[in-house]
Amino acid sequence: MPKVFITGLGFITSIGNDVASVARSLRELRHGMELYPPFQKPEIPVKVAAPVKGFQTDSTDSEDWTYPEKYTVKRELLRGMGPNTLYAYCAMLQAVEDAKLGEADVSNDLTGLYASSGGSPFLMGHMLNRMHNQGVMRCSPLGIVASIAGTVNFNLVAHFKIKGASTGFSSACASSAHGVGFACDEIMLGRQKRMFVVGAEDGNVDSILPFAGMRALSLQADPEIASRPFDVGRDGFVGTGGATVVVLESEDEVARRGVKPYCEVAGWGQASDGHNVAISHPEGTGLRKAVERALTSSRISPEEVGYVNAHATSTQIGDISEAKAIRAVFGPSLSRPLVSSTKALTGHGLSLAGAMETGFCALGLRDGFVPGSAHIRNLDPACADLNIPLTTQEKKVDVVMNNSSGFGGANVCLVLKRVG
Repeated sequence: MPKVFITGLGFITSIGNDVASVARSLRELRHGMELYPPFQKPEIPVKVAAPVKGFQTDSTDSEDWTYPEKYTVKRELLRGMGPNTLYAYCAMLQAVEDAKLGEADVSNDLTGLYASSGGSPFLMGHMLNRMHNQGVMRCSPLGIVASIAGTVNFNLVAHFKIKGASTGFSSACASSAHGVGFACDEIMLGRQKRMFVVGAEDGNVDSILPFAGMRALSLQADPEIASRPFDVGRDGFVGTGGATVVVLESEDEVARRGVKPYCEVAGWGQASDGHNVAISHPEGTGLRKAVERALTSSRISPEEVGYVNAHATSTQIGDISEAKAIRAVFGPSLSRPLVSSTKALTGHGLSLAGAMETGFCALGLRDGFVPGSAHIRNLDPACADLNIPLTTQEKKVDVVMNNSSGFGGANVCLVLKRVG
């Protein structure tokens, strides 16, 4: 099969809004958590979130939104966007520039786009309330386009004149990892020469707070310990939003354009738990199978893996389930790969997580570092045999795995390799 490479990245995240700031935050373990103002009410038990910085998108009228001056978004584009799509649009502009792509590279039959998002519950709720209370014809003509789950791919495909493959992925927190995997297949099979993979979420009250009803969110009021994967005291995840765009290109395109890629996407695997609608299999069986399939696809042995970017969200069950899957795969070589969860810094981006953390892995492979697993004060004994660094390691590794898991037991593992 032809090789596939990551050639560009774009970030709007809680830890930075470009490649340089994100890389710096990962290296220095700077987190994006804060006491989130909308949560500071007696009736709301959750206090901490990890919002993106530099954007104000809390109005239902997009003309009231503010964002960094370097981005110009026409009024007619904003009318069809939710906050998630605005983030994705800005990240897409970054990724196009980072990959050194011209208009002809972006808009042609062999360049496609896969996107993942839960939509904008914030705008959907507003639109439905307006429809029921003021009448059907008082809704915005573009209210549906701006709020449903496909809003990110609708907007980006139209605005960037994407003419190749395009669709959205909906597998909860595994969504954009699925997007990366299937985009690789499109390129490996010769159907496309370039794919944009996008993950984006609002990261506001309406997209985060409903998880409190599941008892899935941390109730800590201290941003320094609210997200602490693998710590014995972890009590749930911290919600975040933003967007990441990953540019994937074929080996021929990389050679034709003379660009230096971040890394190679060597292969991937997926499997389902077949266990529970919301909870990971306690033995990590689906994730284990996804990892094994990813290694087989990549022709990589467990002994060659130098780092695992864990899905670990800081929930009691999920972190242990993943630890069991990692233990089962690596067996005698368990002490070799470094294992960390960057969600300790960013919070959990839901469908954004897979693409965002793929971007983090690409940065680490290019720049020669492995981010530490932050905020661990008392490592859970059930994870003590994993090689979990508490600080960032300035170390070049050759092979990285990125794990993602979602509702219904959807599991994805991506394998990335260093180039040059």
